[in-house]
Amino acid sequence: MNLSVTSIDDLSERVAAVSAEHAAHFPGPPSGRQPVHTVYVPADRFSRSTPADFGAEALRLLNTHTPGAGSFGTAFGIEPEIAGLVRERVAAKLASEPIEDVRIDFEDGYGVRSDEEEDDHIAQVVEAVATAYNAKGLPHYWGLRVKSFADGGHERAMKTLDGFLTALRDRLGRLPGGFTITFPKVVMAEHVVIFVDYLERLETALGLPEGILRFEVQIETTEAVIDHEGRFGLRAIVEAARSRMAAAHFGVFDYTAAIGLPPAEQRLDHPACDFARHAMQVSLAGTGVRLSDGSTNIIPRNDGPDEVNHAWSVHAAHVRHSLKHGFYQGWDLHPAHLPSRYAAVYAFHLSGVDEVIGRVRAWHEQAAGGDDGVLDEPATIKALTARLRRAVDCGALDESVLPE
Repeated sequence: MNLSVTSIDDLSERVAAVSAEHAAHFPGPPSGRQPVHTVYVPADRFSRSTPADFGAEALRLLNTHTPGAGSFGTAFGIEPEIAGLVRERVAAKLASEPIEDVRIDFEDGYGVRSDEEEDDHIAQVVEAVATAYNAKGLPHYWGLRVKSFADGGHERAMKTLDGFLTALRDRLGRLPGGFTITFPKVVMAEHVVIFVDYLERLETALGLPEGILRFEVQIETTEAVIDHEGRFGLRAIVEAARSRMAAAHFGVFDYTAAIGLPPAEQRLDHPACDFARHAMQVSLAGTGVRLSDGSTNIIPRNDGPDEVNHAWSVHAAHVRHSLKHGFYQGWDLHPAHLPSRYAAVYAFHLSGVDEVIGRVRAWHEQAAGGDDGVLDEPATIKALTARLRRAVDCGALDESVLPE
């Protein structure tokens, strides 16, 4: 081959430098299991049996209001072909692992209390967590939501976190795995910097391994989406977290109130929320930070079928909206949310799953684009494989059916 340029070594070095810089900011998608939800329980209501109690109540509602595949499919808008299978697996999930991630709430769901009262509830929560952990009843993921630094609650937030972790260390001698802190209402990246500085001090004081205290940020203010300089604010928040930020959770109601939506329009599937979620996706793709959607505030006022089915219909529709937009996790606030969460998630994963498995298998056998008329790109196969992995992780699908 005849070449006119004698050397490109310097250009290759520059390409390598740019690639290294990109990798430092975009290490890739998060790895490991992602919970399908985070269940928020006010600290004063959390007990060692809370996860099991939620599951028992959810299963009671399921059996009372959807005793068979037909009523189940009607309640949650699931095709008759898969309604029976989905119901069977949802019931099994509610009996075995009703909550995948629980957050013990010392913020909005808990409210402002006296220092003495909050200190008493910290002691109560420590005992509940320790007892649940020893009895193997603590969910796979768990943690605390502390008060916001944005509204004057910073000192109480730090005191609560210190008091809880110190007492738990003294009670158990260790920090159980899966622990995450929720850091709410971020308005400035500098608040995250200060929080990280505090976590470093706390780790040192408690003798914890460096970097073990990780947190998720709630994206529920306009300033977190578009910052004070008119830029997308999420990248600065990630950089401020210094590799401790595990996830970004969208806060529906604070955000919709902040942009002036009337109360009747403050809902998860409002188009204004789609904008914020898409900003989160574009800003955080490839950073290793997980995404979670927010909550539905509709719950049954009583056990009547009209109340329960209305709550299920609204919540299941919101879960489907999140899934359609690529948000595979959300918040749940009430036992009644568990049947509709798992029904919508399992139906999403099981609908057309045979075709998904076939496309992935065909790709691996270098037969992509055969009888089904689809020429899949590598990125699509990665997405389909990730979908199958999520289905297995949450219990919708058995691992044995995955293509090798």
